[in-house]
Amino acid sequence: MALPVAEWQARTARLWAALDPALRERLAAASLRDAVRLGCDLLREEEEEAALVSLCRRARTDKEPQAASWYREQGNREFKRGQYQAALRLYSKAASHELPGSPEVSVCFANRSAALLHLRHFEVCLEDIARAESRGYPDRLLPKLLLRKAECLLCLGRLQEAQDVLGVLESKTALDGVMTTHLTRLKKLSQLKAEKERCPEPAGEAGGSVQGEPEIWEENSRISGASSSLRLSFDAERGRHLVASQDIVPGQSLVKEEAFVSVLCPGESVPLQDGDTAWDTRATNADLYCHRCLRQLLASVPCQGCSYAKYCSQDCADVAWQQYHGTECSLGALLLTLGVFCHVALRTVLLAGFAEVSRLVAWSHRGDKDLQNPKAGCKALSDAGAGGRGISGCGSNGRYQSSYQALFHLLPHAEQHSPEHKFLCTLSVVAVCKQLQTAGLEAAVLNQESPQQRSIPKTCEKPSAELSPELKTVAEAMLRHVLQLQCNAQAITVMQELGPGDGAVVDKKPVRLATAFFPVLSLLNHSCCPNTSVSFSGTAATVRASQPISSGQEVLHCYGPHWCRMRVAERQQLLRQYFFECRCRACLEELEPGVKGVVSIRNSFCCPKCQAQMQGEEDTLCCSNGACATSASRDHLSGRLQDLQQRTKKALDLLGVGKADQAIKMLLKCQMDAGTFLSPEHLLMGELEDHLAQVYATLGKWQEAARHLKKSIEIVEMHHGPLSVETGHELFKLAQILFNGFAVSEALSTIQRAEGILSVHFGPQSAQIQELQEMKACLSELPRNILQRT
Repeated sequence: MALPVAEWQARTARLWAALDPALRERLAAASLRDAVRLGCDLLREEEEEAALVSLCRRARTDKEPQAASWYREQGNREFKRGQYQAALRLYSKAASHELPGSPEVSVCFANRSAALLHLRHFEVCLEDIARAESRGYPDRLLPKLLLRKAECLLCLGRLQEAQDVLGVLESKTALDGVMTTHLTRLKKLSQLKAEKERCPEPAGEAGGSVQGEPEIWEENSRISGASSSLRLSFDAERGRHLVASQDIVPGQSLVKEEAFVSVLCPGESVPLQDGDTAWDTRATNADLYCHRCLRQLLASVPCQGCSYAKYCSQDCADVAWQQYHGTECSLGALLLTLGVFCHVALRTVLLAGFAEVSRLVAWSHRGDKDLQNPKAGCKALSDAGAGGRGISGCGSNGRYQSSYQALFHLLPHAEQHSPEHKFLCTLSVVAVCKQLQTAGLEAAVLNQESPQQRSIPKTCEKPSAELSPELKTVAEAMLRHVLQLQCNAQAITVMQELGPGDGAVVDKKPVRLATAFFPVLSLLNHSCCPNTSVSFSGTAATVRASQPISSGQEVLHCYGPHWCRMRVAERQQLLRQYFFECRCRACLEELEPGVKGVVSIRNSFCCPKCQAQMQGEEDTLCCSNGACATSASRDHLSGRLQDLQQRTKKALDLLGVGKADQAIKMLLKCQMDAGTFLSPEHLLMGELEDHLAQVYATLGKWQEAARHLKKSIEIVEMHHGPLSVETGHELFKLAQILFNGFAVSEALSTIQRAEGILSVHFGPQSAQIQELQEMKACLSELPRNILQRT
C-alpha cells in the first residue's frame, strides 16, 4: 500500500480536525521546513506515539523461533505429500525466522535442498547444501546431505566432483542399510555416466532458438540513459519534456534507465490482529522476489536481522545491508505500517547520502519559491547558465543524469496537495525520523558509521524528545519525496502467471511489483494515447516507441488512464491526482459536444428486443432504433452486468479445482445471457471467449480453444488496436494453442505476428519472444511431409 494503513490515516485526520483553525492555516501554508518543525511538536503526544506502536505490532518483522519451527513442520508435511513447491516456500519462511547463528537454520536449508532436488533445480540445491554445511549442519545427518550433493553433481554431469563426494562417504561415514543401497546405486550411475562420457554419440546439427538482431544503441550525450534520437526541452505549459530530434520507428529503444531507488510492494496479506498466534502460509511479493534487485526467488537468502527482507543471493543481501537495509532493518514494522511511499522516501535519502541531501535541502531554502513554481523552476542548481541550458536538474556540464540532484528537482507540488494529506505525510516522516533517533541509528543515517561497524541497532537509553537539526533535514527531504511520489512514482510491473501455471497455455497479467523513482523516465509527460511502451527487467526500465514518432514530436507515456480502457470522464477524474487536466488528442476529441468515445460505444448496453444500442444520459436508457420503444433502467442493466461478472468468476473457480466440464456449462450460459443485453463488442464478451478458450485448452480440445480465442482477439483488436500489447498477449496464447494442437502452418503465421507486436513493446530478448522463437524452431524442424500436410 502506497499510503499508511487506514487506522493511521483516520487517526491523523481526527488530529487535524481537532487542531486550532489558526494552526491548521499555518500548516496549510507552511514550507516543507516549517511543516516538519510543526509536525515534530504535534507528534510529541505520548498517545499518538503509543497508537503507532500498537499498529506496528500487526506487521510482524522480528525473528520468531517458534514461527520457524511451525513453518518447518508445515514444510515437512507438504514434502511428505509430494507438494515440493509448497514445501520450498515454507522452508524459506522457516529460515527467515531462525535467529542468526542458530544451528536450526542449517536444517531449514538442508530440508529446502531436498525439495529443490525433487524440483530438479540442481544448481540451487547445491547452494543450499553449501549453506547448510557452513552453518553447522549436524554430523549425524551429514551422510544424507552428502548423498544429495552427489546426486545433484551427477545430474549436472560433474562426474569427478560426484565421485569425490561418494569416496568421502564410503571411507569416512558409517551408513545404515537404506543409505548404503542408495550409495551403491549412485556409484553405479556414476560409472555408467563416466563410460558414456568416454564414448560420446555422434554430434548432430546444432539447433537452438533464433536470436534477434542486436539493437543499435547510441546514448545521448546530454541525457543519461536516453537515446541520441531525443532532446530535453522545457516550456511553461509542459515543463521539462522529451522531444524526438529525428524520426523514430516503432520498437526503437528511447530510454534505458536503472531505478535510482525502488522498494518492493509487500503484496496482499491480511495483517495479524493483536494477540493472534497463527502464522500466514501464503506467499506474497515479499516472499517471491528479491528485496534489492527484484529477481524472482527460488531459494531466498534471509536477512540476519529481520524476518521480512529476503534476497536472491548473499551478495544482494550484503549490498542491501551496506547501502540501506542496515538502517531500515529494525524499522520494518513501522515502514510497513506507514506505507511504501514513506519507505521509498527513506531509502532515497539513505542512497543519496546525508552530505548530498543536506546540500540540496540548504539550496532549496535559498530558492523555495523557484522550486514550488514550475514556471520559475528553470534555474540549474549549479547556476550553469548556457552550459545547463537553463533546465533544472542538469549538472554544471549541462547533462541531465539519473541522479539524486535530478530526482530532487522533480516537483513536489506542495501547494497543490490538500492540507490534510500534507499533514498525514508530515506526521509519518517525522515518526520515521523519531524512530531512527530512538533506535540509535542517527549516526548511520548521517554516514558517520560504516556498515561494517553497524550491528543490529539497539535502542538509546535516553532518547531526546526533540529531533536533532540533522534529522529534521532528513525529515524535510523525506517529506519532499513523499509528495513527489504522487506525481512521479513509477510502478515496476512484472508479467505474473494466472492460476497454477502448469497448463499447456500460460495466461499472464501485469502486476505491480515495486514503486520506484526514475528521474529520466519522469521527464515523459502523459497522454491517454501514448506513442511509447514501457517494460521492466528487474529494477531497469526500457521505453520503446510503440508507433512512428516524427522529428520534433513530443515523446509521451501513459500514466494509467488509457483511451482504450476508460471513458474520458473517468480518465480526467483519475488524472486529477497529477494536478493537471489532460489535453491529449483523445481527450479533446471526446470532449467535443455530441462525440462519444470508443469505450462508451463498444462497452454499451444493447436492446433486449432488437439488439440496437441503448442510449441516454439519465437513469432511463432508450433503444436507439426509432421503430423500437424499449426502455430500461441503467441501474437494472448495471446490476445484470455485475451478476454476470460474479458468475464468470465462479466458473473460473470451478476450473481452478479441476471441474472443467461444469466451468464450460456455466461460461456458455453466461455468454448466452450476455448476448441479450451487451453489445457484441463489449469487453466482457471478449473475456468470456478468452475464458472458454482457456477451459477447452485445459481439456486438450485445441480446435475449440482456438476458435474461441480468435473471437476474443477480434474484440481486443477493436478496443486496443491490432498492434497493441493486449493483442500481442492474446496472439501469444493463440500461438501456444495452435502449437499444442499441431496446426503447424497457422501456428507459424501466428507466431510471426505475435513476435512482431511483442518485440515492439518488450524488445527482441524478452521471455515471450524467446518462447515464441523456441516454438518456431521446434515446428520448423518437423519432417517436410508433416509440414505439407498441416
